[in-house]
Amino acid sequence: MRFASALSACLLALALSVTPALAASLDGLAVEVKNESEPVLCAEKDNVSLSFANKDVRSFRIEAAHPVYLSSSMRDNFEADWTACDMAPEPGYKAPAPPRKVTLYDDNDLWVVGYTFPTFWRPAPATVRIGDRVETGIHMLQIWVLRTDGSEEVLVFYPQDGYWRPRPMAPKGFRNTAYGSSFLVGPVEFQGRPVVNIKEVAFDPKTRTFKLDFAKGGSGTVKIVQIDATKMALDIAFDRAIEGGPFAMMRSMYITEFNNDVARIAVREKGAKSWREENIMSFGGGTATDIWAGRLSPSQHNTTSADLVFNSFSETQAPKRPKSEPPPPAQPVN
Repeated sequence: MRFASALSACLLALALSVTPALAASLDGLAVEVKNESEPVLCAEKDNVSLSFANKDVRSFRIEAAHPVYLSSSMRDNFEADWTACDMAPEPGYKAPAPPRKVTLYDDNDLWVVGYTFPTFWRPAPATVRIGDRVETGIHMLQIWVLRTDGSEEVLVFYPQDGYWRPRPMAPKGFRNTAYGSSFLVGPVEFQGRPVVNIKEVAFDPKTRTFKLDFAKGGSGTVKIVQIDATKMALDIAFDRAIEGGPFAMMRSMYITEFNNDVARIAVREKGAKSWREENIMSFGGGTATDIWAGRLSPSQHNTTSADLVFNSFSETQAPKRPKSEPPPPAQPVN
């Protein structure tokens, strides 16, 4: 009992020391959350899939925040784990080779770097536009921001299949934290795996906004509205609602409670007085205004990777902001 009490106190202290993602949007639309996860043994396969659908949603927010257990004294592991993995059957799999790297944008506090890999699992028709510069064949975009001791990569986007990986800036005591769960926004399709087919992505560095032209028609925006050592906040908007399937999906990995990128889910169902919390693999789906997916205890895989929150679903292009939410800081803090 003494050990349990001490452990609870320790976890509470850690939780209070880390600013969490936005707790609840309270008045957002409710969306259908479907769990399409499946068990696997390989830690390098995204077996966790949560899809979000509502034919009226035109905007929402995604936040990435540090897990509550994060401590500067903990061991940070972000090495790949190929145990029990057979990647040969994967689409387009070949042994890795050095990619082509090009700086697409560079100013005093923001950098955009593009990568083209010798092989990719699918064709690369999407173009990348920054100002008057247009690039083809870019498989990955990295967004770097200035910090007091250099720069830090905070966001990765794969234009050819629509995957995003976000993370907040590293807190005090860390040089970097790990990437973990990813997400898709736009009309989600299944083509060997879930994808969003994009015709063109244009990035405006001044507003930190990506404009996505979807291959199926319509467009969307992904705007970085906050990035600091507490969280990354992204506002998503569509020019029209997405019908006939999911408008977003979260992808991640779970093998065991001690080997995962996400282990727990909590949903706030419409009108509910409390959250429903479950193991990510046993979650049976539901209809919710707010979804949190993350970890309550450290994992041996990507130990410092961020939790994700999806909320503020709205039928308008401007997500509703809770009255209690403070404005984002003018400059990143680190």
